[in-house]
Amino acid sequence: MSKVEVASDVTGNVWKMETKVGDHVNEEDVLMIMESMKMEIPIEAECAGTITEILVKEEDAVEEDQIVAIIESDG
Repeated sequence: MSKVEVASDVTGNVWKMETKVGDHVNEEDVLMIMESMKMEIPIEAECAGTITEILVKEEDAVEEDQIVAIIESDG
């Protein structure tokens, strides 16, 4: 198993959390939704696994390429 860092694709604010630490996710599951320039942008899991850390919370400002979560991959 390896740790996979999930980064934000955009600069914006965390609008809504869709997962929490301990949740099992599949590749492309939505982890959280960002709001940027009045658009909602989903941040998706890059692999299947268990969320071990979430590094942001709702309403946090996030920069592009900032690490927002860590997943312990299944494979």
